[in-house]
Amino acid sequence: MHTEKKLASASLESLYRIFTVPEAPESTLGRIDRNISRNLTAFLQEHIVAVEKDLEEIEEDFSDPHIPERPAFVSSHADFLLEKLVSQSVHTASPSFVGHMTTALPYFMLPLSKIMIALNQNLVKTETSKAFTPLERQVVGMLHQLIYQRDSDFYANWMHDSNHALGALGSGGTIANLTALWAARNNRFPADKGFEGVSREGMYGALHHYGFEGAAILASRRGHYSLGKASDVLGIGRNQLILVDTDDKNRMDPEALRRTCLRLRSRGICILSVVGIAGTTETGSVDPLDELAGLAQEFGSHFHVDAAWGGPTMFSRKYRSLMKGVQQADSVTIDAHKQLYVPLGVGMVLFKDPTMLNSIEHHAQYVIRKGSKDLGSSTLEGSRPGMAMLVYSGLKIIGRQGYELLINRGIELTAAFADMIRERDCFELITEPELNILTYRYVPSVVREALEYGDLESVEALNKGLNRITQYIQKAQRAQGRAFVSRTRLNPEIYNGEDVIVFRVVLANPLTTKEILKDILDEQETIADDVETLEVRNGLTKICETCFVERKSVL
Repeated sequence: MHTEKKLASASLESLYRIFTVPEAPESTLGRIDRNISRNLTAFLQEHIVAVEKDLEEIEEDFSDPHIPERPAFVSSHADFLLEKLVSQSVHTASPSFVGHMTTALPYFMLPLSKIMIALNQNLVKTETSKAFTPLERQVVGMLHQLIYQRDSDFYANWMHDSNHALGALGSGGTIANLTALWAARNNRFPADKGFEGVSREGMYGALHHYGFEGAAILASRRGHYSLGKASDVLGIGRNQLILVDTDDKNRMDPEALRRTCLRLRSRGICILSVVGIAGTTETGSVDPLDELAGLAQEFGSHFHVDAAWGGPTMFSRKYRSLMKGVQQADSVTIDAHKQLYVPLGVGMVLFKDPTMLNSIEHHAQYVIRKGSKDLGSSTLEGSRPGMAMLVYSGLKIIGRQGYELLINRGIELTAAFADMIRERDCFELITEPELNILTYRYVPSVVREALEYGDLESVEALNKGLNRITQYIQKAQRAQGRAFVSRTRLNPEIYNGEDVIVFRVVLANPLTTKEILKDILDEQETIADDVETLEVRNGLTKICETCFVERKSVL
């Protein structure tokens, strides 16, 4: 406790000690580190999916707005975190946690993360990152090659070129999508005679100079909400994020896109970018990227692909055809903290043309000078951690073959789960899986025929009742804590675009098994028979009886 007492006294010497490495593993801090590691290991092995306390109860432990006057012992603070924070955290690595895109991490990520944290490199500038800068450039090059498949000479010329970058890393897909559209905007409205460029004169000046009435970004109705943020931040306006209709498989309809482009062009609107989605967050659908690429070229638009989820499918020789056309994209987003199995948060955007990022380049004499290899000159964020080291480690340790196995398993397990859902009388598969995401809902067998043959009013009433039960099942299962699926709201064509609440399942965790998925469905069936749903189920039965009588009279 001698070391800890020094840390707990408010003096310059004690504060200095907080920033020094313990001299020996037998030190107090070494024992604390081992205690934390043991507790985290136990959490990952034994903790249930859901929290044990209500959120309001947890908030009571974090309600004091006052900063303590005196330093606390490291050991007591660590104990507090273990008791109040770790024990009540969501176990996203659980094989029964199949509702979101956060999954299990490879065991080596935890110890390797200590290297990144201890070095505390800042990727804004080579003076604060040294070896991390060329490492990040290599990581960008490796994933650029995965997507665009250029030859070795291309990467020898461009990967470490001080005047260019093949892409940019950031905290996630939102920053990556924003960076892609930022570069697209600046390249579309560059400096010209009498015009200093959109980056200096803004969108009003750009539209006026180039003779447009406005600018628009086009994306699928299943596009990520980050596209709306980007439209807002870039001065294009959220109303000018035009959502294009999708087909019955939740993929952008190319003919609808063409009609929209023609309509906008007739109004003098600049079609700044067409955004294709390779793995929508709700249904895992992949837009017809090759067709969208052709239309983007026809209308002179930047073609961006948001492959935050689906990008790593390119590792799979068996399933990479699902990504057909991604190589034609001007820019591609990939989230490493999704299917590259890296801790939150790191995403990236890759550019086909190494000069694209020059349009958003910025410099400061004291830190990112023109002509240096500083990666901060072409990133939205300034200071950034060395997360590229963890991406690099995953690519090296897991390798192409490892990622291929993970991708194949996820897609095939999802297809198997879809079959399990079809085999049960009380569930309806809403979206056929393309990658490793699917949606389904609770529909008892007695309701199926009524949904098929009932009139519009009856079907609407049935869907409202089913929505209530599906929502109840999802909440109750989460509260019971043995498993977690998420829910969302879709508008299937077969139900005339009505709001339908569905379960959403994401199967990327390699520890998830068919037996676990069977248990999830079993539990949902049991919950559906709760007394809490009795009134709604009785109401559904009455509607069905009316439908059957009416149909019999017609026949």
